Amino acid sequence: MTKILKSDTNPTGLRLEDALRTIRNDILTRCLNMSDDGRKQAEHVLANNMQILPMLSDAIGLAEDSTMVLGQAFGTDDAEKGQLPS
Repeated sequence: MTKILKSDTNPTGLRLEDALRTIRNDILTRCLNMSDDGRKQAEHVLANNMQILPMLSDAIGLAEDSTMVLGQAFGTDDAEKGQLPS
């Protein structure tokens, strides 16, 4: 059973790309909140987050590609559930 992602057992869940976008947006908000901090620890975390952000963007692109492939092969309903039909 999925807890976050949309599936037969979690029809109100998110598509993977939407979950990743939400996480990316949260990280961007945290970065903005830390940007004027100036402490060494905040700068360290900000630098880490700046490396994570492009990885998330790449993951979003891969998730969108998977959704498109599933949609073309099996139809939109199954693609949005993130699964192959039984």
